[in-house]
Amino acid sequence: MKRLVVGISGASGSPYARRLLDWLADNRSSIRTELIFTKTGRLVWQHEIGTDPKAYDFPIHSPMDMAAPMASGSAGFDAMAVVPCSAGCMARIAHGISADLVGRAADVMLKERRPLVLCLRESPYSLVHVRNMATLIEAGAIVMPASPNFYSNPKGMDDLVDSVVGRVLDQLGIDNDVCHRWEGM
Repeated sequence: MKRLVVGISGASGSPYARRLLDWLADNRSSIRTELIFTKTGRLVWQHEIGTDPKAYDFPIHSPMDMAAPMASGSAGFDAMAVVPCSAGCMARIAHGISADLVGRAADVMLKERRPLVLCLRESPYSLVHVRNMATLIEAGAIVMPASPNFYSNPKGMDDLVDSVVGRVLDQLGIDNDVCHRWEGM
């Protein structure tokens, strides 16, 4: 069984996180998922989604619980995604500042050479953002802006969200049928 950490930071984009959690809940027989919300991530989730994430019945760790399993490489998590990832969260991860559990768990993924996907929700980019992205890519992370595709002829917001979430799962090495696949013109 694959073990996955999902971090949810304070950037706008909770619909991406919700769709990812919906899919993971439907696939819990093959993927064990544990959640970490940053303090601001929980506030943004409440504003944008309005539901209690405890309903997913995934373990949810306190943002400051540095004794949580994913704070150590020996716990053996396979991969991590931060969806959405704020520019501030990305900066802290890029510079190894483990100010909270999301940052520490991401640091563990990098040091253990395990997949770390950061679904950045920021625009426009400053030079600082671009340099932080370069630092993370050089360290082995996958920085993936939340950029939906349009070649799938999306019918609405759900299709746009799916196009991003499917790619996040792809980058984590998880087979899925969430998004439309390019088949040529």
